[in-house]
Amino acid sequence: MNKQLMAAALAAAMIAAPAQATSVALAGDGRWNEFDIDAMLSPDGGNGWIDEAYAGDDSALRFTFTIAAGSHGTLTIVDTGFAGDTFTVMNGATILGTTSRVPAGTSAGALVFDADDALANPAYSRGVFTLSAGTYSIGGTLLQSVDGDLDATLGAVRLAVVSVPEPTDGALMLAGLAGLVALARRRRSTNSI
Repeated sequence: MNKQLMAAALAAAMIAAPAQATSVALAGDGRWNEFDIDAMLSPDGGNGWIDEAYAGDDSALRFTFTIAAGSHGTLTIVDTGFAGDTFTVMNGATILGTTSRVPAGTSAGALVFDADDALANPAYSRGVFTLSAGTYSIGGTLLQSVDGDLDATLGAVRLAVVSVPEPTDGALMLAGLAGLVALARRRRSTNSI
């Protein structure tokens, strides 16, 4: 095979290859992590979360993490930028749900870039998901866009992981003692009849 044919085959394979996703490890410490959506910059022209802030290559973006056994997580997603965008939130190919319904905004509205400010403002869509132990790969798509078709926005995601409190030895001993007392009372009342 000559070099020109090999170069043409390689170029065709690169064009046909699906865009790679960027995986960002999401810490369970409650810090915000931003994502972008821009149909003009997205490699597939779609409305999925993309990676402008992380790799600068506009590839699809997934936030990955594992919640250990004995813990649970609270995943919060909020629209930032212009009010009025909503998202579908996915774990791999499974839909977790959508962010809250809000009236579609306009690009003439005020901008809020701070995720905490957007979370406190009811004009901005948000979603809160409680997650059990397991491994997750979270991404999303734009469900509703400001102006009906802007197809570009900002958002943020955060994860807070906490341990599920386990009964202490003292609590277990108290429960056992209470059971023994109840059993002794029952035997006494049965014997006295």
